Amino acid sequence: MGRFLRPLLRGTTYTRLLHLWVPMLVVSVWMFIDPSRPWVPALVLVPLGLLPAVRTGEGVQARLLLLPGDRDPGLSVAPSATWRDRLRTVLWLEARMALGAVALFACVWLPSLVYDLAVGAGGQASDDLPLPGDPVPGWWLALLIPVPLLVLYGVVVGLGELVTAVARGLLGPSAAERLAALEERTEQLLERNRIARELHDSIGHALTVAVVQAGAARAAGDADFTDRALAAIEDSGRSALTDLERVLGVLRESGRPVSERPTLTEAGRLLESARASGAEVDAELTGPLETVPGPVSREGYRILQEALTNVLRHAGAVPVRVRVGVTDDLLHLEVRNPLTARIPGPSSVRGRGSGLRGIRERAALLGGRASTGPDEGDWQVRAELPLR
Repeated sequence: MGRFLRPLLRGTTYTRLLHLWVPMLVVSVWMFIDPSRPWVPALVLVPLGLLPAVRTGEGVQARLLLLPGDRDPGLSVAPSATWRDRLRTVLWLEARMALGAVALFACVWLPSLVYDLAVGAGGQASDDLPLPGDPVPGWWLALLIPVPLLVLYGVVVGLGELVTAVARGLLGPSAAERLAALEERTEQLLERNRIARELHDSIGHALTVAVVQAGAARAAGDADFTDRALAAIEDSGRSALTDLERVLGVLRESGRPVSERPTLTEAGRLLESARASGAEVDAELTGPLETVPGPVSREGYRILQEALTNVLRHAGAVPVRVRVGVTDDLLHLEVRNPLTARIPGPSSVRGRGSGLRGIRERAALLGGRASTGPDEGDWQVRAELPLR
């Protein structure tokens, strides 16, 4: 019984009923003007629904009254952009008026019928009772009283559900709006993934350099080496703070451009940081790096950064060969170092390897390709990024 009465205790039931009654106010006014032509209000709805702004107003009303508090009501509040949207709005207005007429009639006639049944059950005659034939005994009329109440319950609750379903179908987002929303969500997810990779690459590189330098300084026991190590840690920390502030700026201002990210023209900073950590870096940079398009140059910088971070984290101070070359159509990037016991093998790459996966993702987003893994006794990171 409690479950049956639960809809009557929800405010949504009555806001939906109010939503159905609103157009009946206009109809009621018209009936005072010309009751002989009750179809005029329905006819007026046709040109009204063709106005683009009407769809916005109907969407706002439906959200507030049909689905109050729903975080994702699935109803559009944008103006009609196509003739299909305008026709859907016209159909919605006509359906809303028709359902509103049924709701108004039921909410007026059914309570009146209950009253007449109650009066008849008390022994008083009523000409309004739709009961043909001989007079009906009062106890029969008393048994009939719950019938119109149940019908009224079904009308109030059922029409509310029905008008909500119709609103979702006719006021829901069009195909173009759904596509735009999907593209916006995709952009947001891509931006979140990009920021995650930025933080992983920049902060991870700085922390790796700091850990390697601190460990080497403690093992060396040399004051001069310790000073150099502390200077390298300070430089890496400052660089990481700059990157962190930039990424946080992107989070605060979603429309902020990313052109301030470092590019391959600043690759010398990465190489010096790796050398300061004890790695023997043999670098060869060929071709006009300054002519590489911004997105390619920025992603290439991050790929190089992650590759060097991977060497320092897993192999330590080992010889590293870096090759960066620019041709007419491609940016070639290769980082190789001896494959020691500390370099992650395939099993460990599957277990963690978010940085290596990020390298491949960066290359794929630019239409290029990247490979990571053992190669002829070395650990190799190789990427080819198209310049166009």
